[in-house]
Amino acid sequence: MSTSNYRKQALALAISAAVFAPLTVAQDAAVLDKVQVTADRRVENIQDVPVSVSTVSGENLDALASGGADVRFLSGRTPGLNIESSFGRAFPRFYIRGYGNTDFRLNTSQPVSLVYDDVVQENPILKGFPLFDLEQVEVLRGPQGTLFGRNSPAGVVKFNSVKPGEETSGYAKVSAASYGGVNLEGAVGGGFGEGWSGRVSGLYQHRDDYVDNTYTNEKDAYEGYDEFALRGQLRFESEDFEALLGAHYRNLDGTARLFRANMIQAGTNKPVSGFDRDEIAIDGVNEQELTQFGANARLRWDFDGISVHSITGFETVETFSRGDIDGGFGAAFLGPGNSGPGFIPFASESADGIPEHSQWTQEFRIESNTDAALNWQAGLFYFNEDYKVESFSYDSLAGGTQDGYQRIRQTNDSWAAFGAINWDISDSFELRAGVRYTVDSKELTVEDYWNNGFVPCFLLGKCTLAQLAAQEPDGDLSASPEDKKFSWDISGTWKLNEDVNLYARVATGYRGSSIQSAGAFNAKSVADPETSTSFEAGIKADFWENRARLNANVFYYEVKDQQLTAVGGAGNANILLNAEKSTGQGFELDFQAYLTDNLLVTLGTGYNDTEIQDKNLSVSVCAQCTVTDPLDTNGKALIDGNALPQAPKWTHNLTARWGMPVGDGGEFYVHTDWVYRSKVNFFLYESVEFTGASYVEGGLRVGYNWNQGAYDLALYGRNITDELAILSGIDFNNLTGMINEPRTVGVEFKAGF
Repeated sequence: MSTSNYRKQALALAISAAVFAPLTVAQDAAVLDKVQVTADRRVENIQDVPVSVSTVSGENLDALASGGADVRFLSGRTPGLNIESSFGRAFPRFYIRGYGNTDFRLNTSQPVSLVYDDVVQENPILKGFPLFDLEQVEVLRGPQGTLFGRNSPAGVVKFNSVKPGEETSGYAKVSAASYGGVNLEGAVGGGFGEGWSGRVSGLYQHRDDYVDNTYTNEKDAYEGYDEFALRGQLRFESEDFEALLGAHYRNLDGTARLFRANMIQAGTNKPVSGFDRDEIAIDGVNEQELTQFGANARLRWDFDGISVHSITGFETVETFSRGDIDGGFGAAFLGPGNSGPGFIPFASESADGIPEHSQWTQEFRIESNTDAALNWQAGLFYFNEDYKVESFSYDSLAGGTQDGYQRIRQTNDSWAAFGAINWDISDSFELRAGVRYTVDSKELTVEDYWNNGFVPCFLLGKCTLAQLAAQEPDGDLSASPEDKKFSWDISGTWKLNEDVNLYARVATGYRGSSIQSAGAFNAKSVADPETSTSFEAGIKADFWENRARLNANVFYYEVKDQQLTAVGGAGNANILLNAEKSTGQGFELDFQAYLTDNLLVTLGTGYNDTEIQDKNLSVSVCAQCTVTDPLDTNGKALIDGNALPQAPKWTHNLTARWGMPVGDGGEFYVHTDWVYRSKVNFFLYESVEFTGASYVEGGLRVGYNWNQGAYDLALYGRNITDELAILSGIDFNNLTGMINEPRTVGVEFKAGF
């Protein structure tokens, strides 16, 4: 074990020791609040739900979001959750228990579903909506195919906004941080008679550019952004009816992800000597723009013994992101001194965008609301998405002139019928079960295509749509798969006593077919639907007179025909394929306790061992990295036995908050949070350079609040050790990587009412 890895593992062990050592002496500690979740589409105590679920809320959520962080700050903050991106703030990729999707295309799907205020956010760009004025975040691990539907075989991440109420309430928050960071956030809401209430909340985030371009000698050229988001809600409540209407808006103007050519030292997974995160040398354009709007209507009618729900959602987004993909300048064929840093085989500059998009969802659900031993719910769901994706290529060696274009259109229609029961068989045993039938159809067509750059048909001159079709094995650029699937789950909860529950769950889920359009470097590819089956058993316990809480489980899952994306290789292809099977197994633990009246500690740990099982599956490998997999006769890597990409075996997270009362209604406090992630593979094949090293990252917040917590003034730091981590890479004939956020420090003031 290297010295660096030893230090990181030692820190993780020290964190665990610091948590558990004081437990035998904890006396007269405060009491933990009950946590309410909606994992089963009903509001329930988290301890009663037979599924592995974690939450992030309150002060922990505020601390993690300090400094203008986007949704990726949640990565590792609950066991088994990883989030990364090659699009920066615009397009996060979620993984639960190592199960996710590394595909960067704008028409891709993910096996982790994101639900914002009861409305699914299907397109990957929609998943990056900023987090503000939230009640809590829920992470549901394992298949959620019965009540949340397709594309949730790995789990669901739910964001729940603060709802309007009759009482006037709100807050205002302002902070200033490193790199000219400014963060403004606030909300106000309350009732205005006759059952009506409303709430408006908003967010503005800014950061200056701080990365210099040493090729153009431009100072402070990249990594800045301006982001604005707004949410409005209107609520009406009567004795037997509730309506909650909402609308939200987002605008982002910033820079795309920076790809750093040859930043990885050959033969290692470390940055090259002298690497400076504040510098880059590129000859392409870098920009990113995004506009999103959505609205929803959540209605509930209460009748004698039943409730009827209607949830209508609409989302639309436009985005454009352009970046220098080769991560450097020039090209090797121009001669010595005319390219760099390191080896640049050829220039590549591209952009992707969504010029048109619409998503409509409609759910009708009816549920029993009695105190009977048997309760049930059933419903219908409809999903429609219609959008276009544009891809551009540019010649960096000719001043960035456009030399290629493609426009595709994809439509997706899906409908489902579902039902579930909760049956209290006895005072100590409850059975839950559910089933869902889904019909899912997609259609993709290539509407326009031309390319006169470095592509397989460049000898013919300008590539056209007809020439592209001629390269297809079947001569057809369109695809229209249709899938019909059953999903089901069954679970049991055994109540040992009022404070301890044991549970077991078996669940299935599926993800519909995916389509990769034909392009310059690859033919059209279609991945068949994947199905997952998960087995889970655990314990949920409150103890020490509700001063401590423990949730722990073991799990095993199998994914048949898992959709994988083979990206890059010497041919720079991007193709879809299905693995015969993949598996994951491990355990998770969530622990929180008041060790003293003034010290609250939370600890999360996850172990997850994933494996691809397909003896005949091979993928193209990189041109410059050190591949450690066996190769077939065509020089491709045989990936049977490899871990899934971006799937760390270990994740640990810790928070600790200590407070000291000061005067009448005041408090001085210290809050710290730490996250550990073990090494990960970036791609399907294994190599020395494209293995992300383990890392530890921490935050610190020191503050004073007064007037019973209504006002708060704090100093904070994110990534306080200034850890430099390579989070992902680009397999582009060299050793290009992407890194984490730098250390930021700031001051924040919050006033609540």
